[in-house]
Amino acid sequence: MSYNDDEQTAPTNTGPARPMGITGQLVKKVLLTKYHNPVASLAPNDQEVMLELKGSSSSTDRAGLDLVAVIDVSGSMEGDEINKVKAALIFIIRKLSDLDRLSIVTFSDMATRHCPLRFVTEVAQAELTAIVDGLRAYGVTNIKHGLETGLGVVDGRRLTAGRAVNIMLMSDGMQNVDGDARAVQTKNVPVHTFGFGADHDSTVLEAIARNSLGGTFNYVANNVNLTKPFSQLLGGLLTTIAQDLELTVTRIQGEATIKTVDAGTYPQTTTSDRGSVTVRFGTLYSAEVRRVIVYLALDGKTASPPYDANVVMVQYRFTFQDQQVTSNTDLVVMHRTWPYDDAARKPQVETELARRQHADLIRAARAMAEGKNMENARDKLDEALKALEDKLDQTNPIGDMLREENRELRRLMEKQNLYDKEGRPYAASSLASHDRQRFTTRGDTDSVRLFATPRMDTYLKQAKQFDENPQVPVPSAAEDVPEPEVTEEPPPPPSPPSAEPEVIQAPEVPRDVAAGDKRTLSVALRVATAVFSLAAFAIMNTAGAGDPYRSYELYRYAEGVNLVVFIYSTLQAVGEIRRLVWPRSTSRSLSSYGILAYVLMSASSMAAFGHDTLNQKIIDAVWLSFLGLLALAANALISMNNLFRRTV
Repeated sequence: MSYNDDEQTAPTNTGPARPMGITGQLVKKVLLTKYHNPVASLAPNDQEVMLELKGSSSSTDRAGLDLVAVIDVSGSMEGDEINKVKAALIFIIRKLSDLDRLSIVTFSDMATRHCPLRFVTEVAQAELTAIVDGLRAYGVTNIKHGLETGLGVVDGRRLTAGRAVNIMLMSDGMQNVDGDARAVQTKNVPVHTFGFGADHDSTVLEAIARNSLGGTFNYVANNVNLTKPFSQLLGGLLTTIAQDLELTVTRIQGEATIKTVDAGTYPQTTTSDRGSVTVRFGTLYSAEVRRVIVYLALDGKTASPPYDANVVMVQYRFTFQDQQVTSNTDLVVMHRTWPYDDAARKPQVETELARRQHADLIRAARAMAEGKNMENARDKLDEALKALEDKLDQTNPIGDMLREENRELRRLMEKQNLYDKEGRPYAASSLASHDRQRFTTRGDTDSVRLFATPRMDTYLKQAKQFDENPQVPVPSAAEDVPEPEVTEEPPPPPSPPSAEPEVIQAPEVPRDVAAGDKRTLSVALRVATAVFSLAAFAIMNTAGAGDPYRSYELYRYAEGVNLVVFIYSTLQAVGEIRRLVWPRSTSRSLSSYGILAYVLMSASSMAAFGHDTLNQKIIDAVWLSFLGLLALAANALISMNNLFRRTV
């Protein structure tokens, strides 16, 4: 089934939809931010890189929307339910502008297309409103035919360039005729489903949304007007600034291996050698984000001196108004150096990882509830709550929403019948939000607004005002006050300076990146100490040959100490050289330097200021001992510096 009678131009316009955007500025509509450790060890190690794509805050430039509303009008919708649907559809009609097109499809026994895709002009608004007013509830629930008809409207479009097409499908019942809607291929069309009330089939509606690219499942409780949930979807669709969004991560040969890429349920393609991974996101709304965690294994570089390593390349692509936009290739750079303990994760990464762990535990709890093991399901949610308490403090707004989500799920899993009616769709909508990183309606709560954008917040207020008084004028999308343009990340809450992200900039290098130079100096001082002490020992030994020198206790003491210092310094020099090529060797002892320096100083002093007459060889040996003393003292200062820098 396909239709090809969509309107090509609005009757009030003389040409196609108004142009938007400036070609040279298009790449700025999507911003990339990288979060990662700026420093990594030269030894083989694993690293995490979080890549964040965010739509620009301005929604004045957007794609024209082609929206197909597929609505259940089966017999179960009779009464208050059909009136709620009518009110919500009228709100949508008033919000759309003459840049946007709308088609209305209903289904019961069969599907009916009430109108083609029409530009929502003032004239069209009146005619579309009349269609909505005339809707009646009857018959059974043929979700499959409704979805197929909606896709037929999309497939038959003649005007497609620069248009953002979406389907919204609402049902309050179980599919009971003409096959399974889950088998319908949605291709690349986002399908956003709404399960209304306690008797809808959340399993089917969730699967339909998940099978589409970027679609979401929304659960609407019985006591909720549909205007608010519909307004939240509309707040995203009317700010679509990127389509066909893709992110590609490519490893640098010889530097890193891509272990996995975590992008939720968005599809990925990987080259055969895992050298490159591409994630397809589909559409992106204004101020919306997509976060990807890339898990890397860095190759060992222990034979190399410290250097700045390019570990992966990042590039993204999207279309806007039928124009292809490709970003410049961006590099993730880490300074590879000597043994380095990874810095604490940045707060943004810690929050994202905690959210993903929370979603995984909800998924596990849902599987247990589906297996009718409610006690274990509640235990799993308790585990999730404890993990949140351990990782996110009470001042974190994301943590507050996750805790509220957890409490509501636990309430809905107290009894099996409560879960079957309300818990199952609530869990499905929660996981749809987490997996898509997109706002979804969860039952009757307004407190969990994960991934909501500023425009969604604005539309929520307008929807509440409309429900209270439908006669109050609703500003169309063209009349909405533009969101302020934000070109950089807002300042984070008070935190240590290290919490600041690097926004497409070279990473900062911490204060100990000069460790390699200090270690080289330390090796040189050890070698010098060994040479000076060996020379002093040899000279003293030859100076005492054949004469009564060996009978003097002070000389024997100095000779013995120089021998000990030579052996110790030689062993330490060898150990330090091993540390240059084997970074995980044990650290040196500060106390040994001080003790030996003191002993050598006392031995040399007693030898130099004893009562015996010194020949020239003994004088030379004492001077060499003092030089060894200075080298030992310098080593002690280096070690003291390293010690204090570790403890600051």
